[in-house]
Amino acid sequence: MIMRRTVIPRRIFRSAVASAKDTPPPQPPRVFAANALYRATRRTGPGGDGVGQKSHETPISPRNPSERPSGNGNSRDPSQDDQQSISSKMLEAAATAFASIVVLGTGFAAGGYMYHKFYKWMVLQKMEGAFRPGDPVLELAAIGKQMPNSISSSRGQDENDDHWIHRDEQEKIDGIVDGSIRGHYHLLIGEKGTGKSSMLLDAMKKVDGEGISMFEAHADLEIFRIRLGKALDFEFHEDYIGSYFSERGPRESTALLDIERAFNKLEKIALKRRKNVGRPLIIIINSIHLLRDDEDGRDLLELLQQRAEQWAASNLVTMVFNSDDFWVYERLKVLATRMEVTSVTDLPKTQAMSALSKYRQKYFKATPTSEILTEVYDRVGGRLTFLNRVAKSDNMLETCDEIIEMEKRWFLNHCWILGMEMDDDVMDQQKFASAAMVLALALVRAEEEESQSPTEPSTPSNCFTSTPSIPHDDKSPQIPQIALHKARQIMTRADFIRQYDHVNLFTITSSAFVRADSVPMQRAFREICSEEGFETFLEQTLKRIADIESLGRTREIVAKDLVLGGKYVIDGLGGKQGLGWGGERGGKQGLGWGGERGGKGVQVKLVEKEGGDGDEKGGDGDK
Repeated sequence: MIMRRTVIPRRIFRSAVASAKDTPPPQPPRVFAANALYRATRRTGPGGDGVGQKSHETPISPRNPSERPSGNGNSRDPSQDDQQSISSKMLEAAATAFASIVVLGTGFAAGGYMYHKFYKWMVLQKMEGAFRPGDPVLELAAIGKQMPNSISSSRGQDENDDHWIHRDEQEKIDGIVDGSIRGHYHLLIGEKGTGKSSMLLDAMKKVDGEGISMFEAHADLEIFRIRLGKALDFEFHEDYIGSYFSERGPRESTALLDIERAFNKLEKIALKRRKNVGRPLIIIINSIHLLRDDEDGRDLLELLQQRAEQWAASNLVTMVFNSDDFWVYERLKVLATRMEVTSVTDLPKTQAMSALSKYRQKYFKATPTSEILTEVYDRVGGRLTFLNRVAKSDNMLETCDEIIEMEKRWFLNHCWILGMEMDDDVMDQQKFASAAMVLALALVRAEEEESQSPTEPSTPSNCFTSTPSIPHDDKSPQIPQIALHKARQIMTRADFIRQYDHVNLFTITSSAFVRADSVPMQRAFREICSEEGFETFLEQTLKRIADIESLGRTREIVAKDLVLGGKYVIDGLGGKQGLGWGGERGGKQGLGWGGERGGKGVQVKLVEKEGGDGDEKGGDGDK
């Protein structure tokens, strides 16, 4: 069989493809029936005969069966249907939006309320954790492993060793820190380097810092706020998310308000602790004297004292203030009712020598003689910060001389006088320096008087006379002292003494006595005042200061245009007896200059000499 291939012309193939494209696709049965019904409806007229009549009505779309004409043959208005449809859709959309807003608002409100309550609970939990055993201050103040940093330390090679120095104040500090002594707040006052902070840290170690928080004060209130927040683990709402949704966040306030808020939270923790534990919390503020003695500093100190008084009365919190300066005590004394003052001074001679000898024996394998120990104590006294340096040095006496020279340079750098050659621009600084030199000279003279008659009690014969060197509770008989009011009388200034106390030149004790800041400083005073010509040089400086002040109070009157033998007559108003021009007070010669104290002014008259008639033409001058 022969198979023949049918050849289709290209033109016929193209027409077939085109007709296939024009042919609509097959429709499903339901769509086909709807189209047939649509065509039949168009052929049927309004009368129902349906013979070749076309309807003028809107055709019924097969996709919108709602648009069918009514049974009476009248069609519905399409615009009305559209309005009803839009209204129903708007109402449905509004209801949906409202329901969504209600659901979302309720969810956000419930979530925000739960977050707020959780945040407040978390703040209290974090603050409560700040008083659990272990304190960052103890870790930062960790003492060396082998050789202790201080002769008052108990950390040596043998952990069973007791303290080198048994201070009488340590038992009281231990009772304050462990909560057994309550009902008061405490002020520790003493010179720098006497061991106040060391005793507090030692007492904290014994209880592992449980229920205790300690931080350093600062002059800037913002830094003080941050340090308080770190000690209490309180963020002052800085991590509160709710502040993003409010016009004014809880942090937009002053440092004092933030400190007050922190104390409010602390009070809640203290109430819970008193109920569960029965002991108060302990807040230790170290170096409280660093606060400025201005309005902001006094406001902060008043806030702290008010809280301390309130918490001490209710046994909630015991606050301990540690200060080197006397002005803090003066400020707190005004409103104090439950304050106890503990004065921490230099070590007595027996304790200082015993501690120094034990330290040298253990770590240097050497036993110093009693003569050397006595000489060391006579040179540097019982100040712990000086004894530490001396104990760790190879040559103790040489180190003592270096300490004395260092204190001497410190004093001279602040308070050396310039004599008669000083410029008037430095008069304010020289007033500060000369007052310090006068007070140092008074202390040296008091020491000389006491050394000449050590057994006889001092009597107030002059303004330089001092009281007995140190009260018995101070136990440091080497430093003479003067009452605070007498010291101000000697200096003729009442405001400088606080600045001297702040820069560690002089110190004011809790019993209001002024003395040198330390034994090396007193020896420096002695060396300076014993220099040849010192008192003369000091008198010249004081005279120069008086001359400059006198020049500042003097007014110059220039007389000119005196012709033909004329002259000026200057007379005081309101005075009975004047001072001659260039003459002595009360002299009979010359014209009157001024009058007695209380005169109202000066009258200037010009006297002209014309033919010897002595006519006077006068007028009022400066008054």
